[in-house]
Amino acid sequence: MNTVTPVNVGVLFFEEVEELDAVGPWEVLGYWAHHVASFPVRIFAIGREAGVVRCSKGLGLTMDYDVEHAPRLDLLVHPGGDGTNVLQEDERHLKWLRELHGEGTLLASVCTGSLVFAAAGLLAGQPATTHWRYGQFFADIDTSVDVRVEERFVDNGTVVTSAGVSAGIDMALHLVGRMDSPEAAETVRQGIQYQHAA
Repeated sequence: MNTVTPVNVGVLFFEEVEELDAVGPWEVLGYWAHHVASFPVRIFAIGREAGVVRCSKGLGLTMDYDVEHAPRLDLLVHPGGDGTNVLQEDERHLKWLRELHGEGTLLASVCTGSLVFAAAGLLAGQPATTHWRYGQFFADIDTSVDVRVEERFVDNGTVVTSAGVSAGIDMALHLVGRMDSPEAAETVRQGIQYQHAA
């Protein structure tokens, strides 16, 4: 994706988000944006509301934008965590995800973020993964999802899902390879001194 138009990457934060679900992909995509990409990449923290978001282990983070005022996104990373229980029932949030998908934004989830995608109808008839403990919950949302909890991440073209917590790092490296090049992804991997999970 060589371009002079900035590529806009958003990482979603919400109350009770799992820290590494969000910060792991942020590290990968941020390293790519600041040290590797040969074209402009901007990365933003996006909250459901403006201000500080309190994560599941107590980490507080200040958002760049709320959902209503976020710039156009080429990629949105939707983490998991206990806060996704609320999001699965939040029609405003699900409508926003459907709108992004319809506009061509690449959607990527970590852990139980994929259950929110399923609730939005974005995984119907598609392969997807999540944390191994939560794969059974797809059946309560959409029985047509092809659940693959043994895979670290699954890319179905317009939606990418990853398994639990650290799997988001593998997925983010995959996204760098997809949006830039395999060489760029390898440079990022070396830069953050990360070894792929076996």
